[in-house]
Amino acid sequence: MNSPNPPYTNRLSQSDSPYLLQHQHNPVDWYPWGEEALQKARSEEKPIIVSIGYSACHWCHVMERESFEKEEVAALMNRDFICIKVDREERPDVDQIYMEAVQAMGLQGGWPLNVFLTPEQKPFYGGTYFPQQNWMQLLQSVAKAFRENRKDLEESAEKFTEALRYSDIRKYGLDSVNSTFTGGDLEKIYTGFAKAFDSKHGGLNNAPKFPMPEHWQFLLRYWEATGENKALEHARLTLTEMARGGIYDQLGGGFARYSVDDRWFAPHFEKMLYDNAQLISLYSEAYTATGDPLYKKVVYQTIEWAEREMLSPDGGFYAALDADSEGEEGKFYCWSYSEIEKILGEETEIFCDYYNIDEHGNWEGGKNILYCRESTTDFAGKYELDPAEFEEFLQEAEQKLFRVREERPRPGLDDKILAGWNGLMLTGLADAYAAFGEQRFLQLALKNARFIATKLQEGSKLMRSYKNGKAGIDACLEDYAFIIQGYIHLYEVSFEEEWLLKAKALTKYTLQNFLDDQEKLFFYTGAGSEKLIARKKELFDNVIPSSNSAMAMNLYRLGLLLDVQKYRKLAEDMVGTLQKLLLAEPRYFTYLACLYTGLTKPTAEIAIVGPQYREFGLAITQLRYYPNKVICAAPVGGGLPLLENREAREDKTTIYVCYNQSCRQPVLTPEAALEMLQK
Repeated sequence: MNSPNPPYTNRLSQSDSPYLLQHQHNPVDWYPWGEEALQKARSEEKPIIVSIGYSACHWCHVMERESFEKEEVAALMNRDFICIKVDREERPDVDQIYMEAVQAMGLQGGWPLNVFLTPEQKPFYGGTYFPQQNWMQLLQSVAKAFRENRKDLEESAEKFTEALRYSDIRKYGLDSVNSTFTGGDLEKIYTGFAKAFDSKHGGLNNAPKFPMPEHWQFLLRYWEATGENKALEHARLTLTEMARGGIYDQLGGGFARYSVDDRWFAPHFEKMLYDNAQLISLYSEAYTATGDPLYKKVVYQTIEWAEREMLSPDGGFYAALDADSEGEEGKFYCWSYSEIEKILGEETEIFCDYYNIDEHGNWEGGKNILYCRESTTDFAGKYELDPAEFEEFLQEAEQKLFRVREERPRPGLDDKILAGWNGLMLTGLADAYAAFGEQRFLQLALKNARFIATKLQEGSKLMRSYKNGKAGIDACLEDYAFIIQGYIHLYEVSFEEEWLLKAKALTKYTLQNFLDDQEKLFFYTGAGSEKLIARKKELFDNVIPSSNSAMAMNLYRLGLLLDVQKYRKLAEDMVGTLQKLLLAEPRYFTYLACLYTGLTKPTAEIAIVGPQYREFGLAITQLRYYPNKVICAAPVGGGLPLLENREAREDKTTIYVCYNQSCRQPVLTPEAALEMLQK
C-alpha cells in the first residue's frame, strides 16, 4: 500500500487506530479529528475535508492508493484545505453526523465518506469514493467556490446543520406515546416485513445482502409467540443459505461482512467482529429452536475462528480482518482448481463437486470460492456413500486445505478493541453456552467480561477503544447498550450476581448522561462528551441494532430481573414512542420488534433455588425455545428481588414460575417448569 521507504510522516503516526496509521505516510497533511485541526481551520479560514473510513474497507484502500498517496493530489488538498482523517469505528459519533448530512444532500452514503465542511464544522458537500481525476476536479471546484462564493456555501451549510439538529420526534411525527401492544399490530409488523423476503435464497429481495441478524431473530421470536410457521421457514432458509454460501468461510469459520450477489455466494471478504458476534447469538438461538446440526457447526467453528484469530492475550476481541491480502481482495480465501488437486490428489473430484469448484474458476480470475448447495447427507446419497463416512472425509480434506491456507500471507488485522463490539461478543458467547452447555464458551465469556470490566470500565463510565495497553475516547450509547446486554446475558447463564449489578450501575450512568428527559429517548453521545455540531439519537437498526432499541430491551429485562418498575415503564414508553415507525418501516426496527413481540404476552419470571440451580437454569433454556423469559438462580434464596422469600423444598432444587409478580405452584424439574410455560 505504502512505499517501502516513505518520504512523509504526518500527524496520524501518533494515533493508535490501525486505520489512521495506514495513512501516516501519505503526503496529505492529515490531522486526526481534534481541536488542533479545527482551530487551524478557523484561524486560517480554510474549508475542512473530513475523510472517514475503517481499516477493513476495500474502497478506502483503493482511494488511498489512487489519490491520497499521490503527491499531485496531496498538493491540492494541503494547499486549500485542512485535511482530517477519521476512523469511523473509533468515532461513530462524527461518522453518524456527516453520513446523515451527505444523505440529506440527496447523495448515496457509504465508505470512504468524504465531506467538505466550513471552518465551523458545518457540511456543505460530500460523497463516497471518487476516482483520482474526479477527486482532483472536485477539490479545485470546491476551493474556487469557497473563495468566490463563500457566503452561499455557508448558507447552504447552515441549512444542512439545522436539519441535523431537528428533533427526530418532530421529524417523524412521534409526539404521542402509545403503550398498547397488541397481537394485531404485531401481525402488521410481521406482514409488512415479510413483503421484502427473498423466498428462493433467503434474506431480503436485494443485493448486496448483509446478514442482519436482528431480522431473523425477530422471525424466530414471532414464530414462537404466534405459531406462524412461515416465519420459521424463512428464518431457516436464510440461515441455511448463509451457512452454505461463500459469505461463510467454509474452512475456517466466520462470516464476511456481506455478499455482493443475491445468493450469498461472492462475499466482500472482510470479517467484522460485530457481525460474527451477533451471528453466534442467532445460530445458537436457531439451534435451540430447531436442533439443526448445521447451526451447531456454524457456532462452534465461528467461536473457534474468533478465539484463534481475534482474541487478544488479555481477553478482548479485536475489531476486524481486512478483505485484502497482498493487495488483492479475497486472495487469502480463494483457490484455483490446480491448488486443490495438488493437495487432495484423487480425492479432488468429490470435494470439488461438493464445494462447487470449477477447473476454470467459479469467480474472478480463475479463482474459486468454496460454497455448497445441499446437506452432507443429501450429497452423500447421490454418491451412495455412508453420510458419516462422507462427513469424516470432508473434515479431513478441509483440514488439509486449511493447513495450507494458514501458510499464506494473512489479511490485515485491525487490532483495536471496541467496547460495544465486545459487548456483542460477550452476548454471543453467553448465548452459545446457553444453547450447548459447552464449558469453554462460558470461560471465554467470563474472560471477556473481566477484560471489559477492568480495561474499558472506570467506575460506571466506559471508554470506547483499547489498544497498546490503554483505553481512550468516551464511549457512545451503543457501547453502554451492548455491554449492559452482555452482562445481563452472562448473568443468566453464570448466575454470578456481580454481572447483573454491573449492568445496573452502567444503566444508572446511561440514564443520567444519555437520556433526553423530554423525549424519553437516548442521545448517542453522553452529556460530558465532545460537543459536535449536533447531538443525535440513533433510532434505526443498521448492521447492528439501534442503540435505543437495545437500551429499551435492556431496561425491560433489567426491570424484571431487579424489580425496578421505572425501567420497565421507560422501556414500554420507548417502544410506544417508536411504534408508528415500527409499523411503517419494520425492516429498520426488527430489534425493537423482538421486544414488541415479548410485550404482547406476559414475560415469565423464573426463580431457581437449590443445589442444582445452574443445571436447572441451563436445562430450561435448552429443552425448549422460549425467549420471553428472565431467569434468576442461586443455591439459596434472598439477594436479588426475584429470589426473595424463595426456598428449596425438601432440600431439592425448586423452580418458581411467575407472571406479573404472581407466582404459580413451585415445581421440582425443568420439564415441569416448561410445561407451565407452554400453558
